[in-house]
Amino acid sequence: MTSRFLTAAALTAAASSALGAASATPNIVIILADDMGWNQVAYQGSPWYETPNIDRLAREGTAYHGAYSAAPICSPSRAALMTGKYPARLRLTDYIPGQPFETRPLVTPRMNQGLPLAEITLPERLHARGYINGLFGKWHLAETYDYEPGRPMDPESQGFDVVYHTVKPTEKSVITKPDAHNAVSITDNALAFIRQNKDRPFFCYIAHNVVHMPLGEDRELVSKYANKSGADDPRNHPVMAAMIERMDGQIGRVLDELDKLGLSQSTIVVFASDNGDVRALQSQAPFRGGKSMLYQGGIRVPTAFRWPGTVRAGVTVPDSQPIITQDIFYTVAEAAGCDISDLPSHNGTPADGISLLDQLRTGVTLPDRALFWHYPHYHAQGGMPGSAIREGNHMLIQWAEGELLGVGPATSLYDLSADEAQETDIAASNTGIAMRLREKLNAWKKSVGAQEMTVRAASPRLE
Repeated sequence: MTSRFLTAAALTAAASSALGAASATPNIVIILADDMGWNQVAYQGSPWYETPNIDRLAREGTAYHGAYSAAPICSPSRAALMTGKYPARLRLTDYIPGQPFETRPLVTPRMNQGLPLAEITLPERLHARGYINGLFGKWHLAETYDYEPGRPMDPESQGFDVVYHTVKPTEKSVITKPDAHNAVSITDNALAFIRQNKDRPFFCYIAHNVVHMPLGEDRELVSKYANKSGADDPRNHPVMAAMIERMDGQIGRVLDELDKLGLSQSTIVVFASDNGDVRALQSQAPFRGGKSMLYQGGIRVPTAFRWPGTVRAGVTVPDSQPIITQDIFYTVAEAAGCDISDLPSHNGTPADGISLLDQLRTGVTLPDRALFWHYPHYHAQGGMPGSAIREGNHMLIQWAEGELLGVGPATSLYDLSADEAQETDIAASNTGIAMRLREKLNAWKKSVGAQEMTVRAASPRLE
C-alpha cells in the first residue's frame, strides 16, 4: 500500500511500503534561505543570478514551479516547516515579536511569542526514528531573536541535539566583518555535524541568513555584479547577487561532502526560502508585491528536492500543482517513517499539508486542493492585513480593512493562468467564484481557530 497523503491511519504501513528498497531512515538536509525571491535562482529562468549549486539540486532532483511559503514573513513559515501546521492554527502569524501599529485603524491580535512547547516538532518526531538533529543558522521561533542555550522555545527544547545559532549582522558589521551573514561558518558547523554522524541517520537543518537585510558582501564580489550587464534591471540587485553567490558556494560544499562520504543516495536534500524578497529592494517580477504581502511576490518561493535514486531527476512540476511549506514537513516525515497520526485531519486527509513523496518518486499528479494564508498584521515593508486562498487557477485575497471598515475592496480575485502578475482584479465580473472562495476561506479560518483583527475603538472611520 502506498499513500499520496500522509494519513493518520495508514502512515506506518504507507511509509514502510512506499520506500521499498530505499533506506527506511534516510538522512535529511533542509536548506532554508531567508527572504530569497522566486526569481533569484538561475534554474527559475534568471539569466543574471548565479546559483550553480541550487541549480544542481533542481537538475538532479525535482523542482516546483508553483511552490509557496506558508506566510509572507519569516517566523510563521519556519513554524509551519517545523510542525506541518498552518501558522493560523499555531497562532503564530507574524515575525516575532511583531509590531502593534497602534496608529492604524485595526487592532492586531495577540499572537504566540514563540513556537509553543506543546507542539511536537519535526526533530522531536525524528528522534523516535533514531535521528540525531542539528540546527545551523537562524531559528527565530523563541520569544526573542537572540539565543540562550536550553531556554524554553529555543532549539534544544524543540528537539535539536546540536545547535550553532546565528543572527543577522548589524549595519556596521555587515560592512566590516568577513562572512557577516555567517554563510561559511554555518556550513563549517553543518559539515562537522554530518561527518560526525555519517554512520547514523541525521537531520541537518541549515537556515541561512542570506539574503535578509542588512545587505552587504565582499566589495570585489559586489563589483562583479555591479559591472555585469543587467545590473540596472529592477529584478537584479548586485549586493544580493554577491550574497547569494556566497551562500550557493556553501550549498555546493554540502553536496560535495555528501558525495565524498558516500551519503548522497541515502540523503534527501530540500532547498527552499521562507518568503519572497523585499519589493522595495528587488522586483519580484513576474509577480506582484514582495515580503509581507499576500500577492504572489510575497509567498512564491524557489523549492527543490533531491534524493538520487529515489526522487526523479531533471523534473519541474508545473504551477498547476502548487505546494506549500507544510508539504516539506510531511514529505520528509513520511520518508523517515515518522508516526504523526496526532496531526489534525479532515475525513482522514491531513488538513495542513500532504506528502509529496509519491509524486517525487513516480510523477503521480497531486490531488486538487486549496491552499490558505492568514496574515492579520500590518508591516513596515508594505504588507496589509488579510487572508488568501488559492484553488485551481484562482487566487482570492480578502482584505481586512475592506471587510471591517469598507475601505477599499473586501476581496480581490485573480486568474493566475492568465494573470500571474495579479494586475487585473476580476472579482466584480466573477461574483460566483469570488463568493464561493470567500466562503471557503472563512470556513477554513474558523476551522483552524484563526485570530481575527478588530476595529480600534478610538480610531475614526477611514475615508
